[in-house]
Amino acid sequence: MPVAQKSAISFALVHIPVELFLATQDNDIHFNQLTGDMKRVRYRKTDGAGHELKNEDIVRGFQYEKDRYVIVTDDDIEKIKTEKDNSIDILLFTDLSSIPTVYFNKSYYCVSGKGSEKAFELLQRAMKDTGKVAIGKTVIGTKETMLALVPEKDGILLQTLYFHDEIREIPKERAHPPLDKQELDMARRLIGSMESPFEPEKYHDEYQMRLKAMIEDKIEGKEVVAAKPVKSGNVIDLMDALKASLEQNKPKKSRPAQRKAG
Repeated sequence: MPVAQKSAISFALVHIPVELFLATQDNDIHFNQLTGDMKRVRYRKTDGAGHELKNEDIVRGFQYEKDRYVIVTDDDIEKIKTEKDNSIDILLFTDLSSIPTVYFNKSYYCVSGKGSEKAFELLQRAMKDTGKVAIGKTVIGTKETMLALVPEKDGILLQTLYFHDEIREIPKERAHPPLDKQELDMARRLIGSMESPFEPEKYHDEYQMRLKAMIEDKIEGKEVVAAKPVKSGNVIDLMDALKASLEQNKPKKSRPAQRKAG
């Protein structure tokens, strides 16, 4: 697994070199665009006159007025980076529950760098023992990002966070209709009947599996068969829906063992 970025965790007088690795991957099936005679659709980079351009002919520019740009090079970007930009600067420690879920963005494995194993272990254990996560900032690529360092069983997970001004407001205010006590009690019972530890290895992208199977069938010249419709109860009343759901989630009684004759 390639290193996404080398950095260092920095807080107070502590400096811990680390390496970041992407924690997720894209397993989706990707399609190519084709013409009617089965040729790949290609995209070309051209200028305003339609002349094709090579990568070395292209520079990065920022538009500040109509038809006016300022050129920004990689060297320009590196020059404005400070020491803090090249490290993970810890601002505070807090409870994970205090971070609204909408702020979470991308996950990285944070691994100790060479020679920093003990300091890394000390930080991970201390955060785990106190039940705290670290909030900080760093620069990834050309973008500064907020982040949370979350202690995990086997290390530290770096979770990038959106800035506050990147979060949109809820499009409309949610209504708060009065709730019937019996309905609420039944909803709690339904949640209790479905309670179980989260075991992510049990779950798979079933739609992607069906998509792969369909593609394999088409390669073999087989006809694509329509999926069977899923039967759903036509329950309108909320109480009826809760009762039916509770009944469905009742543990099945095992049959008593039959005694052998003799």
